[in-house]
Amino acid sequence: MKNPGTFGGRKARIKRVIGVADMAVSNSAEECLITYSLGSCIAVIIYDPVASVGGMLHYMLPEATLDPEKARKNPCMFADTGIAHLFKSSYRMGARKENIVVKAVGGAQTLDPNGVFNIGKRNCVAMRKVLSRNNVIVAAEHVGGEVNRTVRLLMDTGEVRLKVGREAEIEI
Repeated sequence: MKNPGTFGGRKARIKRVIGVADMAVSNSAEECLITYSLGSCIAVIIYDPVASVGGMLHYMLPEATLDPEKARKNPCMFADTGIAHLFKSSYRMGARKENIVVKAVGGAQTLDPNGVFNIGKRNCVAMRKVLSRNNVIVAAEHVGGEVNRTVRLLMDTGEVRLKVGREAEIEI
């Protein structure tokens, strides 16, 4: 029997769930940031291996101009305001832009099979626009398609683990 104090052979982790239109930044090696059931939403995951600071944003819509009042109350709801908020929060914890590794997951067409609203695609385009405008390159992504995804960031290593449906979890 595995030691209940371990997680996959490692020290036990504190799971911190990131909900829809939510974000978290951490420098605690014991934490695991996780978000579930990404459909058209996108998770932007960042990690600075030098400062050991990482974060995750789970945004649902591409642009704050869709609803400026909601964006003011919750910038994490939108790509443009949420990504800026994620990076600024990580800088306050000691991360540096030149060290940050960025990964992205989500942007599927799950509830819109005919592509009427194209929220997943629009979310991907918005993310790429914000990152490109700020000279930030995405190191890895798993976006598009028609599947829900769960993703987690292991703060002690910076690993990003992805689960798609019933498939085995992979590192991206």
